[in-house]
Amino acid sequence: MKYTILLILVLLISCKNELSDKKSEYKYTNALIHETSPYLLQHAHNPVNWYAWNDKTLEKAKLENKLIVISVGYSACHWCHVMEHESFEDSLVAQVMNTNFINIKVDREERPDVDQVYMNAVQLITGSGGWPLNVVTLPDGRPIWGDTYLEKENWINVLKQLSKIYKDTPNKLIQQANNIQNGINSLALIKVNKDTPVFKKPFIATGVSNWSKSFDDTYGGLNKAPKFMMPNNYHFLMRYAYHNNDDKLLDFINLTLTKIAYGGIYDHVGGGFSRYSTDEKWHIPHFEKMLYDNAQLVSLYSDAYLLTKNELYKDVVEETLNFINREMTTSEGAFYSSFDADSTTPSGELEEGAFYVWQKEELQLLLKEDFILFSEYYNINNFGLWEKDNYVLIRTDDDTDIAKKHNLSEAQLKEKKTQWKTILKKARNTRPKPRMDDKTLTSWNGLMLKGYVDAYRVFQEEKYLEAAQNNANFITSKLLRKDGGLNRTYKAGKSKINGYLEDYATVIDAYIALYEVTLNENWLITANNLTKYTFLHFYDEKSKLFFYTSDEDPSLVTRNTVYYDNVIPSSNSMMAKNLFKLFHYFDDKQFEGTAITMLNNVKPEMNAYPTVYSNWFDLMLNYTNPFYEVAIVGTEAKKKIVDLNKNYIPNKLIAASISENDMPLLKNRYNPDQTLIYVCVNKACKLPVSKVEKAINLLNK
Repeated sequence: MKYTILLILVLLISCKNELSDKKSEYKYTNALIHETSPYLLQHAHNPVNWYAWNDKTLEKAKLENKLIVISVGYSACHWCHVMEHESFEDSLVAQVMNTNFINIKVDREERPDVDQVYMNAVQLITGSGGWPLNVVTLPDGRPIWGDTYLEKENWINVLKQLSKIYKDTPNKLIQQANNIQNGINSLALIKVNKDTPVFKKPFIATGVSNWSKSFDDTYGGLNKAPKFMMPNNYHFLMRYAYHNNDDKLLDFINLTLTKIAYGGIYDHVGGGFSRYSTDEKWHIPHFEKMLYDNAQLVSLYSDAYLLTKNELYKDVVEETLNFINREMTTSEGAFYSSFDADSTTPSGELEEGAFYVWQKEELQLLLKEDFILFSEYYNINNFGLWEKDNYVLIRTDDDTDIAKKHNLSEAQLKEKKTQWKTILKKARNTRPKPRMDDKTLTSWNGLMLKGYVDAYRVFQEEKYLEAAQNNANFITSKLLRKDGGLNRTYKAGKSKINGYLEDYATVIDAYIALYEVTLNENWLITANNLTKYTFLHFYDEKSKLFFYTSDEDPSLVTRNTVYYDNVIPSSNSMMAKNLFKLFHYFDDKQFEGTAITMLNNVKPEMNAYPTVYSNWFDLMLNYTNPFYEVAIVGTEAKKKIVDLNKNYIPNKLIAASISENDMPLLKNRYNPDQTLIYVCVNKACKLPVSKVEKAINLLNK
């Protein structure tokens, strides 16, 4: 016993010394050292006395009657790093901040609720927004000033002026806070549409027509720069073109997807996509790689392949998922969040894109006699030149034309491309890699889970299904709480932060999709239970929409309702689509009525701003076109689902069982001697058929 106690004391002293040594490596250490967010930890050794966003910090501001600096960013944000280096690592700046303010650092990915509230404020104040997002508030959290990136001198001047005004004439700032608060509150007001819900095809056609005026017919996407890929936009437009036999629109979608896949925004060496393009031709990206972009693009390119059978799209999916598996998947089956835009140059400086760019001499040395063909394929010329003699790989021609021009078969060209990528990947891996944000976010994992399910549905690669099931099991075991709610984030064995509506919406959607390819009803039941939980804690009886935050969360300046679709579709549009499907599965009238009311509430704005309502338009197609319930019952149900999924049929859901089942769509339909397919619309079913080909004919009528 004595020796055990001595051993414990030795270990404790050792740990204490180790911690002390670690702290002594840095001149400064602030409260962020106790956080798990990589972005917050990046600021843990700033001379600024940063605190995390929590009740204790907010109470400290009130007790000390100090203004609050709230600085919001994320770990892959280039300009966040620039401002940190210029201002937050500077001791003079820190002196001003520490003396006069309580300073709070926020990871926008961990706390999107905080980010949204103060982003709204900055957009009201300045007319624009972005990151880093810097806001100064009263001690009660109400904003009085806000902006994005500022150079050091401007930042110090702003802080000094605000500090002086607060000391000398605080009522001026209180009045300013009242005015901004009134503006924020007005943004949160949602007018309930009392008109009878009417969803018609001409309404959608008007929206698409308005939208098409801003199409870029040369490079695809919208005719402006920077260009964001906005996967949900093209998912909707592709479905709309299919339903309406609109070849011109389908050509535009294929142009867009091809140019994105050809562009430098796509990593031709390692797979995966960057966040956005800084130019109109999708060439020079902002080099950060985000999980949510790649997840949704996997889904989009999978469905695009299903419709067009374009091998380019298949290659994009395969290479992107190889990247996700290799670089962004944990041993627990979870997915990391992002890679930074910046990495270290040979001179030791952080530089945007350093990991991804190439110089001509380096490529000549690596590729030898193949360089001439490679340089034509990937434009190592003025078209592909970026800056400082750096090239970003970009394609302009398809494989058929290149192979023909150089007297190669397409198989020979494909083999060469594989060799090139192997050589360049090996060379690139000797460079310092961009920093990775290794936290796990529930909503982004939901999107990636759905991406894997969609890829499996289209390509039937078992490794995709395995990855999907591993992630789904991770979410239920690590992020789903005993009370039925979800947590937002996970890292180093710790799950924390009460989940937001986005977390529920994406996971519910993914679990429904996983049920449709596995027939494991646990996923569908869990999706249904999570949906009921959102009604208890997120639903707003006044607006008939869902709040972004739970009623169990501490109050912010305002409680937001997110319904505009962005790079990620809005949490409300995703929830409405989930409710539509779950109604069909469980015959829940509340789900049916809520989905219709939600769509009707946003309808008045949809045609004026179609790009930010694409997911709502996609939902509206479910009402303007037949939506099929495909019930498959019998021992060969899984095989028939595989055959059915070889066809692009976006207006369907699948319910299936290999035995007796009491689900409303399956009840009393099992026949032990025959597997039958029922094609139904609103529970009105045509005579069952046994052959998939006949079912497809019924679906196309």
